[in-house]
Amino acid sequence: MQTVTLIPGDGIGPEITKAVVKILEEAGAQIEWDIQTAGADVALKEGTPLPDRVIDSIRKNKVALKAPVTTPIGKGFRSVNVALRKSLDLYANLRPCKNIEGIQTKFNNINIVIVRENTEDLYAGIERKIDEDTAESIKIITRKASLRIAEFAFEYALKNNRKLVTSVSKANICKLTDGLFLECTRKISEKYPQIEYKEILVDNLCMQLVQNPEKFDVLVLPNLYGDIVSDLCAGLIGGLGVAQGANIGKDAAVFEPVHGSAPDIKGQNKANPTALLLSAIEMLKYMGQDNIAVKIEKALYETIKTRVCLTADLGGQASTEGFTREIINNLR
Repeated sequence: MQTVTLIPGDGIGPEITKAVVKILEEAGAQIEWDIQTAGADVALKEGTPLPDRVIDSIRKNKVALKAPVTTPIGKGFRSVNVALRKSLDLYANLRPCKNIEGIQTKFNNINIVIVRENTEDLYAGIERKIDEDTAESIKIITRKASLRIAEFAFEYALKNNRKLVTSVSKANICKLTDGLFLECTRKISEKYPQIEYKEILVDNLCMQLVQNPEKFDVLVLPNLYGDIVSDLCAGLIGGLGVAQGANIGKDAAVFEPVHGSAPDIKGQNKANPTALLLSAIEMLKYMGQDNIAVKIEKALYETIKTRVCLTADLGGQASTEGFTREIINNLR
């Protein structure tokens, strides 16, 4: 039995967390939950959306499952996600994007893994207002971070029988910052001659992803481009409701869905827990509970394939609870 930090989040977070915990329990996952609250409501009570107790819990348990937390736009506190990644040095953001049978999309052969550098770039949050009419944000790219994210991408490709790693940048314009990132991915590629290596500019990548996404396998990107491209790829497979994510460092890993907290449907029993469930499946594999992970994955895929009981965003009329019950029924 392993203890895992559980962050229910806010908005629809607690609802989809409840659903996923129920499915994992019914499947026999060997987990004890250490529940830690974070987000806007916590900020009102404790003066911060991310209390030290949350960080301490993850450091102790090494693994966390996190539901979405609302980030204010243009004001208020900085992103809890960004703070978690920086505090725990979760330098690799892993976002697999793969078609699921039963979800109709324009393409049927997508199997892309996005490896996003997670600690620097514009997300370093170094901004200042020069005067009333001008503000600037500083883009930070370091050799250390670029080398280790490239190493992570190639190691992932090697361990998961992937054939191609493509480095994504805008090095023709950002010659020093993206140029350094590209230099580092080239250097690491030399250590993996068995894996094909290519390079592409991020604008060209976006065009090709909506024309020929089957050309791509593993993408390795700086932070900002990775954030944007991962949402684009989520759209190719059915939307953020089926997009999983993981933030992985040397000493800890936090698994979470890509989508936001959707406060507009909070408490309405409409939310789709698939993305959080896929993230939990990835977490189980990370923890070595592969048999349980595969069991849940098959039940989820069967539920979606048959299209008997789906939430509204997947084209059905089921509630969160109804969809959850159907997955549990398919575990047996």
